[in-house]
Amino acid sequence: MSRYSRPQIPVFERVEDERLHRKQRLAAAFRLFGKFGFSEGIAGHITARDPEFTDHFWVNPLGTYFGHIRVSDLILVNKEGEVVKGDAEVNQAAFAIHSQIHEARPDVIAAAHAHSIYGKAWSSLGRLLDPLTQDSCAFYEDHALFDDFTGVVLETSEGQRLAQTLGPKKAIILRNHSILTVGQTVDEAAFWYISLERSCQAQLLAEAAGRPTIIKHETARLTQTQVGSRISGWFSFQPLYDRIVREEPDLLN
Repeated sequence: MSRYSRPQIPVFERVEDERLHRKQRLAAAFRLFGKFGFSEGIAGHITARDPEFTDHFWVNPLGTYFGHIRVSDLILVNKEGEVVKGDAEVNQAAFAIHSQIHEARPDVIAAAHAHSIYGKAWSSLGRLLDPLTQDSCAFYEDHALFDDFTGVVLETSEGQRLAQTLGPKKAIILRNHSILTVGQTVDEAAFWYISLERSCQAQLLAEAAGRPTIIKHETARLTQTQVGSRISGWFSFQPLYDRIVREEPDLLN
């Protein structure tokens, strides 16, 4: 038997410790999104449900560059879209989308959405991803397509439709818009976004180069259970978290 003990998702006795942990992970996710080029103007948002006030969520302040966000910059928004902690505005699209996802999915602790280049490009095709690689199999039968674009999402009714389309899945492609992922930890939601963006990139490259071979249904379904679990998403984020904290420790301030 291996002596290696895989890290486990932490469990907290004090709500204050859990809140700080989620905020640290959230700030780190924003820094990584900035480093990976997922920022575009004021677009994009990642949310983390508060562990005590579960109908509230922490989110980035409107107009702050992802790569500059610190724990202390995060704002807390209630179910009416009011900022109850922090002195900045909330992105109305963030509230319209994320509030409805958090309400529809009590299991979702975090949701991530940005206007990254490959997610945007793939979304314009109005298709689900094919199981072309081991990594893309994480999303096999576990992502949805919101096949309607009506402009910037500013109404909660539109957010409700999006949440209904997402259903119990971990990710959704928003046609002519971009991509969105969710998770039972901030770590998981952030990693799934990074992986989905790269899976979009891989399929765009493969189809541009030729006719890619699609993994068989049975194999894709098996692989999904191997690489697409909650713990897989969480664990895959840990080296990224370690990297960004070592490179940019001020994010914890």
